[in-house]
Order: sequence, then C-alpha cells, then structure tokens
Amino acid sequence: MLDVYAFATPNSIKVPIALEELGLDYALHSVNVRQGEQKAPAFVALNPNAKVPVLVDTDSDERLVLTESAAILIYLAEKSGKLLPASGPERARVFEQLFFHASGLGPAFGQAGFFQRQASEPQPLAIQRFTAEAARTLAVLDGVLGTRRFVAGDAFSIADIVHFGWLWRRAFAGVDFAQSPHVARWYAEVEARSAVQRAIARVNALLPQA
Repeated sequence: MLDVYAFATPNSIKVPIALEELGLDYALHSVNVRQGEQKAPAFVALNPNAKVPVLVDTDSDERLVLTESAAILIYLAEKSGKLLPASGPERARVFEQLFFHASGLGPAFGQAGFFQRQASEPQPLAIQRFTAEAARTLAVLDGVLGTRRFVAGDAFSIADIVHFGWLWRRAFAGVDFAQSPHVARWYAEVEARSAVQRAIARVNALLPQA
C-alpha cells in the first residue's frame, strides 16, 4: 500500500502526479498546513522536518517512510522503471533539472511568495531580491525549453513533474508566463495530460470546502 500525506501545495502535487502517471494505487491523506497540522506529533513522527509531502510504502520489504518530493519521485520512478532513464546522458539531464529546481527555481518561487504575501512586515529588499531571482530562474527554464519538448529531453519524466508544482502555483510567487513562451507551451502540454488532471483534482479536493 502507498500512502501519501499531502496538501494542495506546490511540492505535494508532484507525488500524486507521478503516481497517476505510473498507474499506481495510493491513498491520499490531508495534512492541512494552513492550520498547522504538519506540526502535530503524529505527523512529525513521520517527518521530523514537519513538511509535506510524505510517502509511506508498506509494499516494500520493510515499511518505508520517505520525505522530500524529489527523493519520492526518484523512488517511485525506480520502483516502476518509468519516468527516469536507466542510464546515460538522458538520466543525467533529469537529475540536472531536479537539482536546478531544488537549488534554484523552487526556493526562489517560495521566498518570493513568502515575502510578498506572508511576511509580518514589508521587506522591500527581500521582495526585490527573490522576485528577481524567480524571474531569472524562470528565464533559465525557458531557455532550456526553447530547445527541448520536455525539460530533460524528448520524453516526459520526473524532471517535468518536479518543475510543474511551483509553476502550477506561480501566482503565489507573483510570476506569469508573459516573458516565457517556451515555458507556457510546455506547461499547457503537461497540464493537459489526463494523469495530471486527475492528480490536480484529487489534491484540490483536500482543500476545505467553504
């Protein structure tokens, strides 16, 4: 059994997308980060870092609890033998994009959104710095997609899934695709995939109903 603990966040959405693409059955459990449920003792016992998503795999030889969205994507891809090339330059390009997202685009988008929307006091320098960094990293990705159909080459992979999360929630960071036509083209193609649509619907269902 695969259990996913998540919410409607940029990092959470990646795991259901991978699972839907791979055709794996899973149970999705809500952890409402807006209400601080990620800090509850039961959840912290799963992830001491108190962040979503978390994957629990009881189908493996030993019960596996795995955190960090990129690590989860790699695990699922290797478990199924899909969405990640087995070797060679193609595999290296996937990891290149995973690391670029973890060190560049993801943190920039997250910090830009935090200082624009959640900081207790205005921080103009921080807003300027991280908004500019979000735009810069998006431009880097646009350059990549100017030469490739998908972010790591000709085939859809976990590299596309890892970038999709923050671009799905780009409004939080105050980002749009006006200056990124290649990203816009790629995003529309990925968003239209049936597995992605199913994952978005399941994750959005975790939001409290008004």
